[in-house]
Amino acid sequence: MEVGSLPVELWRLILAYLPLPDLGRCCLVCRAWRELILSLDSTRWRQLCLGCPECRHPNWPRRPHLPPVSWREALHQHALASRTWTQNGSDLHSSACLHLFRRRKDRRVWHVGTVAGGGYETLRGALAAAGPYDKLVLHAGVYEEQAEVSLKVPVEIVGMGKLGDVSLLVSFDQQCPTARLCNLVFMPAWFSPVVYKTSSGHVQLDNCNFEGCQIHIRGPGTCQARFCSFAQGSSAHFLGVAISLMDSCEFSGGDSASVTVEGAPVSERNWAFKHLVALAKTFTMMTSNGSTELSNQSGKDSMGAGSHGNKPLEGVNTMEDWSKQEVDWETNWAKQKCRDSLLPGQDGTMIEEDGMETSSVSSEEDDEQDGVKSTCLKLSYDQHGLAHLSKADMPDSSAFPALLSLSAELQRDAEARDLAASVQGCLLRRCLLRDGKGGVHLCNHGQARLEANVFRGLNYAVRCIQNAKMVMLRNEVCGCKASGVFLRLSAQGLIAENNIHSNGEAGLDIRKGANPIILCNRIHSGLRSGIVVLGNGRGSIRSNQIYGNKEAGVYILFNGNPVVSGNHIFQGLAAGIAVNENGRGLITENVIRQNQWGGADIRRGGDPVLRNNFICYGYSDGVVVGERGRGLIDGNHIYGNRGCGVWVMSSSLPQLIGNHITHNRMYGLAVFCRKDTDSAVGREGYRGPENFNEEGELMAWESDIDSEDERFSSRRPITVALVENNCISHNGAVGVYVKSSEPLNVVANMVKNNTAAGVSVIQSAQLTRLVGNCVLCNGWTGVTVDGECRVELRGNGVYGNNCHGVCFRGDGLIVENDVVGNNAVGIRVMDNVLRNRVQALRGYGISVKERVRGVVQENLVYQGHPTSTKTPIRTNTQNLECVVLNNSLLTPRSQALWALENPPPRPHSSNPSSVTPSTLPAHLAITMTNRITASVESGCHNNGSIFCSIL
Repeated sequence: MEVGSLPVELWRLILAYLPLPDLGRCCLVCRAWRELILSLDSTRWRQLCLGCPECRHPNWPRRPHLPPVSWREALHQHALASRTWTQNGSDLHSSACLHLFRRRKDRRVWHVGTVAGGGYETLRGALAAAGPYDKLVLHAGVYEEQAEVSLKVPVEIVGMGKLGDVSLLVSFDQQCPTARLCNLVFMPAWFSPVVYKTSSGHVQLDNCNFEGCQIHIRGPGTCQARFCSFAQGSSAHFLGVAISLMDSCEFSGGDSASVTVEGAPVSERNWAFKHLVALAKTFTMMTSNGSTELSNQSGKDSMGAGSHGNKPLEGVNTMEDWSKQEVDWETNWAKQKCRDSLLPGQDGTMIEEDGMETSSVSSEEDDEQDGVKSTCLKLSYDQHGLAHLSKADMPDSSAFPALLSLSAELQRDAEARDLAASVQGCLLRRCLLRDGKGGVHLCNHGQARLEANVFRGLNYAVRCIQNAKMVMLRNEVCGCKASGVFLRLSAQGLIAENNIHSNGEAGLDIRKGANPIILCNRIHSGLRSGIVVLGNGRGSIRSNQIYGNKEAGVYILFNGNPVVSGNHIFQGLAAGIAVNENGRGLITENVIRQNQWGGADIRRGGDPVLRNNFICYGYSDGVVVGERGRGLIDGNHIYGNRGCGVWVMSSSLPQLIGNHITHNRMYGLAVFCRKDTDSAVGREGYRGPENFNEEGELMAWESDIDSEDERFSSRRPITVALVENNCISHNGAVGVYVKSSEPLNVVANMVKNNTAAGVSVIQSAQLTRLVGNCVLCNGWTGVTVDGECRVELRGNGVYGNNCHGVCFRGDGLIVENDVVGNNAVGIRVMDNVLRNRVQALRGYGISVKERVRGVVQENLVYQGHPTSTKTPIRTNTQNLECVVLNNSLLTPRSQALWALENPPPRPHSSNPSSVTPSTLPAHLAITMTNRITASVESGCHNNGSIFCSIL
């Protein structure tokens, strides 16, 4: 019979009436018939799959409204799984001749209940008569036994009719190698809540309901449960199991953990171990290959978008919007700059510039003509030692490091790869755990693997403690009242490709020595933080998307010490990363963008390493180092933030080394002693410690802190804040703004093209050292120092600024600087000026206006204009206490010879690759002893603000 003799539609209609065995025979006829049978997937195969009394919808209980990829394949996998219990080779009866002809002893079927023509009235009586592998069919009714029932031979117990027609109030103790129970409802007997237990054999549970009861599996015993419902507080307990499978089960309504896994897997194995391992690996492959569709659907159900990393949250600016706003803002600032000294929207925060006492430049230069600049004798200063920092364009989104896929991460990390491939302990796959106190509880060296489950509406989803180990892949964790996943007490594991969202506390809570590997997850929309690491918690947090959380995306405190690398942390309602209360951590190569508060917030003993991150487009500051904050901030790109690039409280001791701080709307770097309380209220990104106890009771984690990690104990002590080898450019206000009560070292930085002054020191109760910096082409004065500030300027190059080069009213020294090409006075000073090279395009080279005591000695003043009649050094004729000695005026013989040489332009060259946190350029006139031993006195530690104002 040829297939082509009838239309294909008619053949499908005919074949739709065939039972499963006949469909299998038709597949063997020929290739055309096989293709025809396979084309019945959405019709006949669907009917057979849904009509099977031993299973439910393939996507039950998580998403029963979604069809499987293939109904035939789902039925095939069910058929394979349902036969595991019969694969016990020790009970096979072989023939007397060839092993090829071995066969199983014929099975008998025993009926229990009211049956016409015979049968047993009680379950105990039928079990006493049953032989190995016999089948007991229970007819509709309720079966109750007053004592524990022992299963001594392999047996199959099946309920007849629909699920719910047969109920058992029985407590089983399995003492045989294998057993199967199907289509039954279990309720607890009057004498015990445990309805099933085994300590050596294998039990298979298919399509059963458990109501208010428990099952206990003790190793080397094993369990395989499929399409079972654990309701009204029912739970499963696994003690020392080598392997057990829970597939497509539902847990609901419990007042404790739904699944408890305790104890290390025992070394002894029963007969089913190898079969369950093979089946588990098949599950793992199917989950890896076929989870994309369900994962995408899950993302759409929970967020309304399939890939949230590329789609911004509602009401949040895109990169293009941000760029447009940047242009508009800069235009607005340019219009307002001349008539108003306030930044737009700054609420009265003054830019306290010395040069702003006049509308353009000081009146002493007004007699110069407009055309003077075109004929100035300009000195070349391009070959200064920080030329390598001159190129600091704002990166675009294409420069962001891409998120790595899980496969790429596993190729890089052998430990994570071994964990991902491991199958041991309890395996939960495609289960729904909802509306109870807890989901899965692992303790005391227990092991579990959780794949493609949904945890919803629980107090917590997973708790892993006491050296337990878990692998958690492609789960959804949402709506938990406390944190989603807890890891404590040296717990370990792999947590990868999960969707963790909308939880009441942190998405992940890591503490007390726990050290998980967290890869490629989406952690978002939490009511508190995304990830919290505290109490000596560790962990490797890589390639995750962490966004839309109401508090910090990653929160590290109380000696937490994780590695946070390669993540995208964005659109949070507080800080991107917060390190507080003696937190540590290595935070590297992350993209931290578009957060409401600081991209990184460090305070109260926090001491992280913040390296090579992109911290950008924030609605407040890029990096905030608050009260008693520390840390190494190295090689980061900090740009496009609406507040300051870096905001530092003077009571903190950070090291800022090799960063690019550019295109921020306020200061590039701001160091403050304190901030007005009124302006700080409601604008603080730090909201105090979270409720870090998962059950809600008050706990003092400070008393649980052990010694510091070796990685940090080896770092040399820092007693003076350090700003070294940074590029601070194109910011909307002052490049470096200092209003501090503590010492500060500003060394070898490029400060250029900022809208206001390059460096402004408004308050400096202790010595601020400006050594070896290049202050270039800023919109106002190069360096301004207010009265009563203790400042030392040594070895700097101050070039091409739009107003004075240096305006110095404080106490200190101005030694061996090059102040060249500035648009007004070279140096306006009230103190000592020694061995500098100065050229002013307009006005005096050095101007000492006030009646002050000081020394102006051994300076070399270059002529700024060939027709200028002004003296190179101007002093007040009534000031007899200012000593002017051995200064020289240099006039060029020819333009070709007009250059800074012997030595070349300052700052002098240093190898940028050799500048590290513990080394200094050799040319800098500052000693390591001064840097380390300078005292830090408490100026206003208790009064400082805990966050910079936002616009």
